[in-house]
Amino acid sequence: MLDIFRGLKNFIKVSHVHIDSSVFRLHYSITVMILLAFSLIVTTRQYVGNPIDCIHAKEIPEDVINTYCWIHSTYTIPSAFSKTQGIEVAHPGIEMSKPDGERRYVKYYQWVCFCLFFQAICFYAPRWMWKNWEGGKIHALMMDLDVGICSEVEKKQKKKLLLDYLADNLKHHNWWAYRYFFCELLAFLNVVGQMFLIDRFLGGAFLTFGLDVIRFMEDDQEIRVDPMIFVFPRMTKCSFIKFGTSGELEKYDSLCILPINIVNEKIYIFLWFWFLLLVFLTFFVLLYRLMIILSPRMRAYLLCLRFRLINKEVINTIVRKSKMGDWFLFFMLGQNVDTLIFKEVMHELAKRLGHASKDFA
Repeated sequence: MLDIFRGLKNFIKVSHVHIDSSVFRLHYSITVMILLAFSLIVTTRQYVGNPIDCIHAKEIPEDVINTYCWIHSTYTIPSAFSKTQGIEVAHPGIEMSKPDGERRYVKYYQWVCFCLFFQAICFYAPRWMWKNWEGGKIHALMMDLDVGICSEVEKKQKKKLLLDYLADNLKHHNWWAYRYFFCELLAFLNVVGQMFLIDRFLGGAFLTFGLDVIRFMEDDQEIRVDPMIFVFPRMTKCSFIKFGTSGELEKYDSLCILPINIVNEKIYIFLWFWFLLLVFLTFFVLLYRLMIILSPRMRAYLLCLRFRLINKEVINTIVRKSKMGDWFLFFMLGQNVDTLIFKEVMHELAKRLGHASKDFA
């Protein structure tokens, strides 16, 4: 098991070359690792040991009733959750079934591991798209200038190559930057869509799941109904029908224990809070991107705030004579290239763009 988790860590290992934001990395690194780990945990519990144990009649083999109830789903009685356990009902959600009574079927449990794996793929998809669209541009332009320890001749040659590229391709990076912003938007739509997907998967109980759990902790102990047991019941009912010796239909009512739901409830309460955090963080990132697109002044301010060694007039000149896509490229390069080298490159670029020739070192 430890080897599997080490493999997951290597799979989502973030490169030292930063081509995206930290919030975007939360989607394709931390979240993917969490979902894959949860999928492996559920798979292990599901296929190693008994994920379901049913009390059965002597006429029915144990393996038969367990397999039948696992495949064909079990159910609870919603009205029985509000009744007193040990007095009115034996277990929450368990009481005598009525032919026309309401039943809440529990069908999801055999699909949880596959759903979590599919979700991990969806979270990695925007990263895969951006990695292909980015095409290694940042890594190629860095030319090992992130180290900062090289001969003056080599440093001068690499700086000239970088300057030539930036000057010759100025105002040609908008489409490249907009692709990344689209991937961030896709990541936001993905996490929102996944919350609705899980809500549908769990029978409409996920969107308010976290709020229900918080409310449950604050309610009076005598009247409260545990939402985790309601959504992920530990005890359920299962009806098995077979032919008797004379050809008549015989119905057997079984009480089933679902120990796997103890794991499932912890997984989904964690995912509710984690997805909510991702929604808020990514939403603010998208607002930030919108301000960057609309306001050159904001772009200049952010460069000044992030790279304090660069003269403010130099930044104003570069922002005024470039476009938003160029700003995004400069910002990404500044996070990867050595600070002093990046300052020199920006000052030289400003001179090429017509800035007053004076020493800002």
